[in-house]
Amino acid sequence: MLRYTIRRVIFMIPVALVVSFMTFMLIHLIPGDPARVLLGEEATPQTVAALQQKLGLNKPLLLQFGLWLWQAVHGNLGESIQLNQPVTQALMQRLPVTVELGLASLFFSLVLAIPLGVYSATHRNSWAEWLVNISSLVGTAIPSFVLALILIFLFAVVWRVFPPGGYTPLMDDPVSNLRDLILPMVALGTGAVAVNLRQIRASMAEALEQDYVRTARAKGLSEWRVTYVHTLRNALVPLITIVGLQVGAILGGAFVIETIFLWPGIGALAVQSIFSKDYPVVQGTVLLVAVSYMLTNLLVDLSYAFLDPRTGLNKS
Repeated sequence: MLRYTIRRVIFMIPVALVVSFMTFMLIHLIPGDPARVLLGEEATPQTVAALQQKLGLNKPLLLQFGLWLWQAVHGNLGESIQLNQPVTQALMQRLPVTVELGLASLFFSLVLAIPLGVYSATHRNSWAEWLVNISSLVGTAIPSFVLALILIFLFAVVWRVFPPGGYTPLMDDPVSNLRDLILPMVALGTGAVAVNLRQIRASMAEALEQDYVRTARAKGLSEWRVTYVHTLRNALVPLITIVGLQVGAILGGAFVIETIFLWPGIGALAVQSIFSKDYPVVQGTVLLVAVSYMLTNLLVDLSYAFLDPRTGLNKS
């Protein structure tokens, strides 16, 4: 497993380089000048040129990327043009907010999807299975930002149960933090609920037809033990792959959801930086998201060795 892990980590390096280069080129293709945005439209050409020289924006693009890459290798992601602070510091200040929203959304999806998927698989051709299938289709079809607006209208405007936006740190007020978390968590996690539900239902339905399940029933084991002890563990293996892929979707969705609900996470920071042409922050945010996604998928692959020893990762 150690050699496999080392190979995967080494493979991350060229992927991170390609992602960084593509992001760098794309963000520079967007019309606009960060110096002009920072100084305003009334700034003189001489003032804009001076700021461009100070920020290094007058250098060739490949040279700018090379300088940024050299700094990034040494742990320096540059200086934010708009925030006037190191990019690493800006990201670390906002990362806990995004992590909280992402973990809560993932937890929400699994808590709903696993029991509903198991119930649907064990009650075939029933009204419950029909209801679960319809719900999963609806959850998959509705974009997260549309669902976010619907939730705000219903629960914040009409019924006034939850606040329409804002963020309270967990350590300052846990109750207010939970109230602020509910709507963005549901908006971001509903799509994952639908996908996970369908996956666990299909995996459970297939596993329940296996010989070892019939053997367990023939031994006189209770249906609950057969379902949740012998079958569910095997059915969770494909779900883990889906969950690993969903990390990228959740991180990407957080860009929109944090903006809608006014959460001060890295997603909202990235959106703000794109509009203000803050190249270093956008570059650092995308690199952080890409590395987080790759590390999550590595952990998912390594978890197979514990859930299914037949993968052979323990020997590699």
